Amino acid sequence: MASRRRSPDRSGGPIRPRAVTPTPVSVLSTATGARLDLVGGADAETDVTGVTLRAQEVRPGDLFAALPGSSTHGARFADQAVAAGASAILTDPAGRAELARVLPPETAVAVLIHPTPRTVLGNVSARVYGNPSQRLKLIGITGTSGKTTTSYLVEAALLAAGHSVGLIGTVETRVNGIAQPSSLTTPEAPTLQALLAAMLEDGVDIVVMEVSSHALALGRVDGAHFAIGAFTNLSQDHLDFHQTMRAYFDAKAQLFVPSAPTHAVRAVVCVDDEWGRRMAELARRPGEAAHLQPVLVSTGPTPAHWHAGESSLDADGSSRTPFAEPDGEHELIIPLPGRYNVANGLLAVAVAHAAGVPVPTALEAVASVSVPGRLQRIDRGQPFLALVDYAHKPGAVDAVLTTLRGQSTGRVAIVIGAGGDRDTGKRPLMGEAAARGAELVVVTDDNPRTEDPGAIRAEVLAGARAVPATQRPGDAEPIREIGDRAAAIEAAIEWARPGDIVLVAGKGHEAGQEIDGVKHPFDDREVVARALESRTSGSHALESEAIEAPDTAAGDR
Repeated sequence: MASRRRSPDRSGGPIRPRAVTPTPVSVLSTATGARLDLVGGADAETDVTGVTLRAQEVRPGDLFAALPGSSTHGARFADQAVAAGASAILTDPAGRAELARVLPPETAVAVLIHPTPRTVLGNVSARVYGNPSQRLKLIGITGTSGKTTTSYLVEAALLAAGHSVGLIGTVETRVNGIAQPSSLTTPEAPTLQALLAAMLEDGVDIVVMEVSSHALALGRVDGAHFAIGAFTNLSQDHLDFHQTMRAYFDAKAQLFVPSAPTHAVRAVVCVDDEWGRRMAELARRPGEAAHLQPVLVSTGPTPAHWHAGESSLDADGSSRTPFAEPDGEHELIIPLPGRYNVANGLLAVAVAHAAGVPVPTALEAVASVSVPGRLQRIDRGQPFLALVDYAHKPGAVDAVLTTLRGQSTGRVAIVIGAGGDRDTGKRPLMGEAAARGAELVVVTDDNPRTEDPGAIRAEVLAGARAVPATQRPGDAEPIREIGDRAAAIEAAIEWARPGDIVLVAGKGHEAGQEIDGVKHPFDDREVVARALESRTSGSHALESEAIEAPDTAAGDR
């Protein structure tokens, strides 16, 4: 069934289904164990037809989830929600006390009180929107790097097999190519369940979604029923939130451990790193049927059901890799260089096959997929390569620089920074990876958010300058610091000679730069293009070739 284009939401809020069967608030109380408080004589059979966390997005009949936050309590905005037509409120005991202060005396509203309301929000949202994930096939892809690329590749394979496909991820949300930008890798539970219901309403039969560790830890995917879960890899990131690598891993594992409420029916796991091998063990189902056991994917020495051989690189940057799977031998061709991209591609084909797509169909589809902001080539006729990439963690920076050095005999420049209000421990490691892999390192601002940009740069610089000269490329230059990102990009472009590579890393597809809490328009791709035009005084058309590098959650990074 072809998808129908949805009209823009005039409220500016997220997509919702056109029709929802009302759910009495008493049913939600029984299902969650939340105590029902009928404020002002409200009716226990009051209907709920939507769920939201944001008072400004409330529509008549909504349940407003008034949750405790890091700086304020959502219950403080309950009067706005009720005025907009909220028929019910979900909150905790502290929120209930706040309601007594903010709601007008004459207010009649049903209040669900739960000690930890976030833990039931996902299931409440799923119930209100008709449990959409039970009526379509949901594929969840998690890991530190490669989620976006793998998702795009799986989507392409499913479309080629004739499915109506929804995609939810870092770059965008789309139904059969109709897209809108994403703000979080994995939406909050009310938004996610409404989106799944809307996709189902539009004829979608299978959804591919990136699942971040934040989403798993914070219950955003509670109430979602995953048919397939896929694991890419794990490396340091988000330790500002998880604190330890083990806690980070445990969050990801909720998609695979059979006893977890969010576990997928089938697991497809890349076992190239130690974390993947651990995940494969956790996903095993002793005593259950063979088709429920995890499918293992490997591009290294670890034995697996799907195993890649040595890769070769075509002149256009495409990778060719022979591989074996239980039913035969094939060749994987993807327009993306690097061994990590071979892993992404092989994982994607294995996931598509687990979803019922014939291997030849999947292979043909992934051979021509592009991914925005992943080693995206910007060409203005210059005699060197200019690339924009989303790599913003140590492992990703190292992987992409290793790949680029293997492709070219020229010098490499990297423009790099680190995000504010995020994992501080990775900043010097990113600087170190940059200094080991590039002749020119220009440290600049990324998204400083509420932090001092200079302090962030200092941490990246410390890591870069700690690399001994003997461990840097032979023609390496002193590390530079240019806070203004546009000026840093211009400097790297001016430095390049014929045959060199300039990599602008960290922001990829992003169209804004967040400074002191304000998001300013800024797109690395546009800035690189202008810098090239200024240098060459040319007017060549922009070419965009997606050559993927490791990726992570945009909203959560």
